[in-house]
Amino acid sequence: MFPSVKSEFLKRNTVLTSPCTAISLYGTHLREGWFDLFRGGDDHLFGWGCRSWGKYVGDVLTNVDIERSLAHEAVMSSNEKPISFVTPGASANPITGRALAQARGISNWLFVVCFMVFAMVVLGGLTRLTHSGLSMVDWRPVTGWLPPLDDAQWMAVFELYKQSPEYNQVNLGMTVDGFKGIFWLEFIHRLLGRAIGLVFALPFLFFMVRGWLDRRIVPMLVFFFVLGGLQGALGWYMVKSGLADQPDVSQYRLTAHLGLAVVIYAFMFRFALRLRHGFDSVRPMIAPGLIGLRRYARVLPFIVFVTLLSGGFVAGLDAGFTYNTFPLMDGMLIPGQLYDGTPAIMSAFEDIMTVQFNHRWFAMATLVVIGIFWIMSLRRRLGVAQRLAMHLLLFCVMAQVALGIATLLMVVPVALGTLHQAGAVVLLSATIYALHTIEWGHMSE
Repeated sequence: MFPSVKSEFLKRNTVLTSPCTAISLYGTHLREGWFDLFRGGDDHLFGWGCRSWGKYVGDVLTNVDIERSLAHEAVMSSNEKPISFVTPGASANPITGRALAQARGISNWLFVVCFMVFAMVVLGGLTRLTHSGLSMVDWRPVTGWLPPLDDAQWMAVFELYKQSPEYNQVNLGMTVDGFKGIFWLEFIHRLLGRAIGLVFALPFLFFMVRGWLDRRIVPMLVFFFVLGGLQGALGWYMVKSGLADQPDVSQYRLTAHLGLAVVIYAFMFRFALRLRHGFDSVRPMIAPGLIGLRRYARVLPFIVFVTLLSGGFVAGLDAGFTYNTFPLMDGMLIPGQLYDGTPAIMSAFEDIMTVQFNHRWFAMATLVVIGIFWIMSLRRRLGVAQRLAMHLLLFCVMAQVALGIATLLMVVPVALGTLHQAGAVVLLSATIYALHTIEWGHMSE
């Protein structure tokens, strides 16, 4: 289909004289990491890096991807503007028209759910900062979507709250009107969680009935739904830790609750981006010069995620309300009391000084790593969308670090603290999008 391109490619590469040679060439592109969660490769619809080698062999032998890979290799190695390629034989099973519209409709739906999960994370941070999370002392997954509707119901709910440690140790003497102020934030937080479940489940059933869902993506969508249910249960498990003796939730459970929400968001966002190209599209080879940049990009979401988790421990221990100077901490760049716990490793999760110190320098390391990545990207020939993604990523990490420092210096005002938590998710999104554009950006040039 691309004779001139293929001839040029064969001059620079081993001649494809046998299926084994073709498989070897194709495997060179795919050899990295069976269990790379952010790979999203050719068989992306079946999982998170666990590939079917039978499918790879079949694709190579039936020439599904080789032609496009050859063409992409030649063009990306030239000085011409990258163009979109269509898989040979696509006329029999096109990824355009109705099928592509259906895939993009599902992608749009998943983006809506992603935005709702993002709002849930931000609202959760606001609930934490306003000390509203322990205002509801029971969990009714099915019937709890209605708030108190009259004075008698408000008094009944308030009486339950008055039996909690938070009321007796922190809010003793609070009136019903004061209770309503903290109740509504937690109620809206839980209500949004139920709304996410409905916004996911109802369109899913609609798409199933209409036959819009490719059967290969159904297990992944069901998995997302199950994770959402587990997230609700984990949220109640977290709240219960603050209803026993001390009016504060466990930092371990809080970080797990935050981490699972972000995991759901990240994989759904990645999956939605992938569906923009259709159910059956196959990711082409990228230019050799971008392979190293792609490997680097795959690490970035994990670095940001670890930094975010360390921030969860800061929030869980209220560690941001102490040592409110930067870059010095307790008058020193490296305080002498770090890791003083027994055993020392537990200080990373339970000692306020150590937890805040770790979060500070995880953030600085993230800034440096992304800065190096951005400088590397300047030396590569990128498309417009790819270049914009690199600049966006650099802007996000700089803004997030600035927000974190300002939040610390101003002793965690509610507005800045909430923005800082939102910024962490935005930064994670920027790393995923940067990776996506490296792999797929040329397809939309």
